[in-house]
Amino acid sequence: MNDFNLKDKVAVITGGAGVICSVMAKSLAAHGVKTVILDLNKDAATKVALEIEKEYKTSSLGLSASVLDKSSLEAAKKEVHEKFGPIDILVNGAGGNSPSATTKVEKMEGSENPEDTFFGLQIEGFDKVFDLNFKGTIIPSMVFGPDMVKKKSGVIINISSMNSYRPLTKIAAYSAAKAAINNFTQWLAVHFSKTGVRVNAIAPGFLLTNQNRFLLVDEKTGESTPRGRKIISNTPMERYGTPGELTGTLLYLASDLSKFVTGIVIPVDGGFSAYSGV
Repeated sequence: MNDFNLKDKVAVITGGAGVICSVMAKSLAAHGVKTVILDLNKDAATKVALEIEKEYKTSSLGLSASVLDKSSLEAAKKEVHEKFGPIDILVNGAGGNSPSATTKVEKMEGSENPEDTFFGLQIEGFDKVFDLNFKGTIIPSMVFGPDMVKKKSGVIINISSMNSYRPLTKIAAYSAAKAAINNFTQWLAVHFSKTGVRVNAIAPGFLLTNQNRFLLVDEKTGESTPRGRKIISNTPMERYGTPGELTGTLLYLASDLSKFVTGIVIPVDGGFSAYSGV
């Protein structure tokens, strides 16, 4: 059953071997999309592609490329063309944070070690976070977007974050980089508006993943950490989301159900962005 009319479309998912993006890729494959799992880790990308082919009987290709290396993306594009043809959908899922761009304290009082505050942040950390999240969205769009413009149809879906609306304490660079993605999503949507190519973004709320579990759950007790409790108390649904709960929005944005929708960022956040805390 393909209510979304996506069968035989070709989708490239950057960061495709990760927990969230692999689930996104599988949701597209379930609707007949030929998926390209693009990741720095070739073995991990191939593993996800094989899982997709086995489970969904839909063609999938695992490729290694860096979202910051245009030549490696061009090489990947050549392989995609040889196996599947032109790209219809790009999901810019690669991203991440850096400890060197993260403060140790949430709010300064003035008596702390400056190294634990904003003053201890490393510019190199900001560069790394902005490169991975922001440039890592721009460069794949530059490489894979021409296929869509040439066909006069296609969809680019960027992955933003709740941090883009309400910056979390400690993670200054990551919050700012995701805010930049929102702005770029709007800009590119207008730029492409006469080409038939739509550009939108998804802003996930808080999901419990391998990357953030140590921050949100006490390893010894299994109880929420103070930071985890803050997140849950400020999420009206009072729980974390799951990667699978992002896929309905993904399929909507990828399909013709949203063919008059471009330049928007959709929160999938359990109400976090709507809640004042009172």
